[in-house]
Amino acid sequence: MTDQAINPITLAVLAGRMEQITDEMDATLFRAAFNPIIAEAHDASHGLYHAATGDTLVQGKSGLPIFVGVMSFAVRAVIEKAAADGDLADGDIYIFNDAHLGGTHLSDMRLVRPYFRDGRLFCYLASVGHWHDVGGAVPGNYNPAATEAFQEAFILPPVRIARKGVLQQDIIDILMRNTRLPQSAMGDLNGQLGALDLGTRRLDELLDEYGAGTVSAALDALGDRAETLMRSEVAALPDGRWEAEDFLDNDGIMDTPLPIRVALEIRGDRLTLDFAGTAAATAGPVNIALPTAVACCYVAIKHIFPDLPANAGVMRPVEIKVPDESLLAAKFPAPVGGYTETILRMIDVIFSAAAKAVPERVVANAYGTINALSIAGKRANGQPWVMFSFYGGGHGGSAEGDGLNHGNAPISTATIPPLEILEAAYPVMFRQWALRPDSAGAGTHSGGLGATYEIELLEEQAEAFLFGERGRFPPKGVAGGASAATNVFSYEQEDGWHHPPMASKMRGIRLKKGQRVQLMTPGGGGYGPPDKRDPAAVARDVAQGYVSSEAANKIYGTAWQEAEQ
Repeated sequence: MTDQAINPITLAVLAGRMEQITDEMDATLFRAAFNPIIAEAHDASHGLYHAATGDTLVQGKSGLPIFVGVMSFAVRAVIEKAAADGDLADGDIYIFNDAHLGGTHLSDMRLVRPYFRDGRLFCYLASVGHWHDVGGAVPGNYNPAATEAFQEAFILPPVRIARKGVLQQDIIDILMRNTRLPQSAMGDLNGQLGALDLGTRRLDELLDEYGAGTVSAALDALGDRAETLMRSEVAALPDGRWEAEDFLDNDGIMDTPLPIRVALEIRGDRLTLDFAGTAAATAGPVNIALPTAVACCYVAIKHIFPDLPANAGVMRPVEIKVPDESLLAAKFPAPVGGYTETILRMIDVIFSAAAKAVPERVVANAYGTINALSIAGKRANGQPWVMFSFYGGGHGGSAEGDGLNHGNAPISTATIPPLEILEAAYPVMFRQWALRPDSAGAGTHSGGLGATYEIELLEEQAEAFLFGERGRFPPKGVAGGASAATNVFSYEQEDGWHHPPMASKMRGIRLKKGQRVQLMTPGGGGYGPPDKRDPAAVARDVAQGYVSSEAANKIYGTAWQEAEQ
């Protein structure tokens, strides 16, 4: 059946029904998961994928955008594994976390299930979720000193956790033996299995109602229309080539800045992103695998063209060039645990390059680090605990207005776990959780504010680990806007407060009861020249405590004082 044979109303209904299936899978896992990174922060995703290519057909709207592109690589890895084994069957479920095959990092556990209709493979369903702990040298798996993937986590290649509907207990036993938190991992695994079961039932209902032929044709049509829409969007932009560069602080091993460069080129209805000149693969864990780099480009494009649907058709007019042996295409067993920091910098440079072509479509750089902070120890009864979370910062200003204060990273739609949840689950107390004044980049439209978090240990002792970025290179403004404040981490010891030698990364910080750690996260970059900012807006910023009067005088002059009166 062809695109033309589908009634537009039917196509719209089917698109909505399939999105609803994946949304319901998201909701099922969020409600069932044991660890707050999935249950509260929604660091997970579900989707439907092409039976032959693994391309993304539909993805849930509540999951992380980075998974839209990267999960297609995960499904392709399973397709290749199933072809090699030659015995794919209804009821099989594959599980793995190998980031060099499926992208992102080893904390993200992927489950892939073939969906059969009338004895024939129709598509794949997949679930991915960030498990709280998957072994490795550092609780929570963000090891800033890792020099190979084996030091980051237990590595599982694609294997079947279910064969023809029967769970394989030996695989489950291996998984549970390789985590510090088996109860949490088992809860998350059951949540993902439940989401896949629900998706299978909902697909059965949909195909019973409309037939496999109609639904298959609708999926093809949605991909084709996404491609057409993307080509139209690109063709409306000016032809040209624009370049941008930014840096990672270091790789956690050598204290040397690492450049990430991009050239964005538009020719007609095609767009090219060329990352030539980016640093080579590093010893430390800021590398990413090629699937992650490709998926990151999709996320940036989706921000620039927000009306595009979430399927693989969007990427057909886009060419992505990533140098071999660069830190954006690292080979196994290179460590990749800090992938979040690197893809955030990729998004920053793409936005900075695009701002030179179409500034009205782009926001200034967001705060640019998830600040993966884990604190771990044992309770008085000997039970281990691991508090892992990520933390927010300011988003960039745009042509439409100021940036968001204390938002989450633009790689995701995840939420920052509430302090009430973290304090209830772990022996810590948040002494401060507040907006950080003077952290935003100035501009006609200023960036959003970062935040200050101060966490006190309530148990007798623990260890803290930080994997962050933007400690030395601040988030940039665009279109004449100013940069934001840098990231500042400090930790308390008996002789006072200290900062990491590498600014944004450190492991093995020993804490005693009552000692604290503090994060002061970056704001977002500004948009447009600061001298064009409305004095009344500056006066409002000062009145609300966003900007100190001293900083306002230095950046904007004194006209705001008259507006204040």
